[in-house]
Amino acid sequence: MPVVHAKAGTLPMPEDLENIPALVSAYFTEFPNPAVSAQRVSFGTSGHRGSSLLYTFNEEHIYAITQAVCDYRKANGIDGPLFLGGDTHALSEAAFRSALEVLVANDVQVCIAPSGMYTATPAISHAILNWNTNRTSGLADGIVITPSHNPPRDGGFKYNPPHGGPADTHVTDQIEKSANTYLEKGNRGVQMTHLRSALSSSLVNEYDFIRAYVDDLPKVLDMKAIADSKLRIGVDPLGGASLQMWEPIAETYGIDITVVNKAVDPTFRFVPFDKDGKIRMDCSSPYAMSGLLQMRNHFDLAVACDPDSDRHGIVTSLELMNPNHFLSVAAWYLFRTRATWPVDAGIGKTLVTSALLDRVGQDIKRQVVEVPVGFKWFVPYLLNGRCGLGCEESAGASFLCFDGTPWSTDKDGPLMCLLAAEMMAVEQSSPTELYEKLTQRLGNPVYQRLDAPADDQVRGKLKALTPEDVALTSLGGSPVTEIITKAPANDAPIGGVKVSSADGWFAVRPSGTEPICKVYTESFKGEDHLSAIQKDAIEFMERLLKP
Repeated sequence: MPVVHAKAGTLPMPEDLENIPALVSAYFTEFPNPAVSAQRVSFGTSGHRGSSLLYTFNEEHIYAITQAVCDYRKANGIDGPLFLGGDTHALSEAAFRSALEVLVANDVQVCIAPSGMYTATPAISHAILNWNTNRTSGLADGIVITPSHNPPRDGGFKYNPPHGGPADTHVTDQIEKSANTYLEKGNRGVQMTHLRSALSSSLVNEYDFIRAYVDDLPKVLDMKAIADSKLRIGVDPLGGASLQMWEPIAETYGIDITVVNKAVDPTFRFVPFDKDGKIRMDCSSPYAMSGLLQMRNHFDLAVACDPDSDRHGIVTSLELMNPNHFLSVAAWYLFRTRATWPVDAGIGKTLVTSALLDRVGQDIKRQVVEVPVGFKWFVPYLLNGRCGLGCEESAGASFLCFDGTPWSTDKDGPLMCLLAAEMMAVEQSSPTELYEKLTQRLGNPVYQRLDAPADDQVRGKLKALTPEDVALTSLGGSPVTEIITKAPANDAPIGGVKVSSADGWFAVRPSGTEPICKVYTESFKGEDHLSAIQKDAIEFMERLLKP
C-alpha cells in the first residue's frame, strides 16, 4: 500500500508555506541553462510546467514559448483573437504579464478578463469555440497559464489551438522545439514590448469570460431542474479561478449555492496536505478535500474545483466520490437524458479510466472510444460528435450540448459539478446512491494507482514495448484477454502497456509531468484479486527493468 505522509489531511503551519516573494523574484531574476535538459522547455500531457526556483519556469521560458506560439500562429494563418487567461498560482500572474508583452509585440489581438479576474480553463475553451462557430477565417485560439492542481511553487503554460482544446503532440513538438531554439540563442529574435505599453494597446481588449460561460449553461445543463429542486449546494473553489463563477451562476438561475471558502492566497494555506505531504489542490484527493468533507452534512451536495477549474470533486452526504465512480454514473445518466445527441455518439475514456465505463457502454449499447492519457485525444471526437462524453480518471471531463455540438474541448470542472446537481434533481438520488445501483447490476470494481520513480531509461523501455514483449498469459489468476501498447480508438502509442483479463487489468506508463512511473490497477473481484493483479504488474516491471 502507498505510504501516507503523517501530515496528510492537516492544514499547513506558517513554516510550511511557500515563500512567494522568493518564488516570484526568482521568476524574473534567475535564468535557465538550455544546456541542462531539465531546464529546457518541455511540453508534457498538460503543457510546460516547472518552478522558478528550479530554473524550469522563468521569464525566459515564457518569452520563448510565447514567441514560438506567435510563430506557429503566423505559419498556420491563425489571425483571429487569442484568449489569454491564468489561474491563481503566484507564477501565473507573472507569466501572464510576460506572455502579454510578447503577444502585443507580435501584433496579436488579445482578449483578457477584466482586471482582478481569474480565468477558468473551460471558459477559455468555450470562448474559443463560440468565436470560431461558423467561421472559416479570423479564427481564435488561446493560452492558459496554469499548472492545474500542482503545488504553489509551480507554474504552467498550455496552448489551445482553434479547436479549443489542448494542442496535440505534433503542435506542441513544434512549439517546444522553436522555444528551445530561442532559449539557446539567449532569446534573440523574441519580440517584446513593455507591459505598460501592452496594457494600453488597442490590441488588448477585455472579455467577460464568466458572463459568456454562465449565460450559455442552459445549452448543456438542465438549469431549471437544478433550481426547482431547491438543492443546497456547497462549493469550495480551493482558492482557484472558479471562485468568481459561482455567485453569478447562483444569481442567474436562482440556485442555492454557498461558497464555503472565498479566500485567494498563492500560498494556498487553507488547503490540507495531500497524501505525500505536499500542498496540492487536488479536488479528487480525500486529504486535500478533508475540509469540505467535514462540512458535507450541511449541504445536499458539495463540490470543488482545482485552481484552473478543469477538474471536479463531488462530495455527497456519504463520501467524496472516487472520480471513476462519478464518471461511470455520469455516462449512464447523460446517455439516458440527452435524446438529441447523435445516435452514434459514444463514451470517450482514457485507457486508464475504469473498465466499468466499458460495461456501461455495453449496457446502454453505446460504443466506448478508448484513447491514450491526455484530454487532447478527445478533441476531435467532441468536435465531430463521435463522443458524447470524454472523461479521464483524474477527474477531468466534458460533454456535448443538448443539440450535440461541443460545449468545451477541454476539461470542465464547474460543468461536471453542476451535472451532479442535475442528476440529483432529476433522479431524486445522490450520485453515490446511483453508483451503488449501477454496480449492483454491472459489477463493483476496486481501483488503485501506484507510483514509482522513473528515469529516462525506464521511459525508453516502456515506450519501446510491443505486445509481443509482454510474456503474460494470466493476470491475477485469470486468462489474459488483451495486451495493448496502442490505444484502440486511434492506434496512438500509449507510452507503456495495458494488460487485461475479463476480471481486471493493469496499465503502466510514465507520467507526462512528473519523474514517476504510474501503475494503474483495477479488479472486479475484490481487494485480494486486486493485490494479485498488482503483484503480477510489479513482477512484470521488475523483469522489464532488469539490466
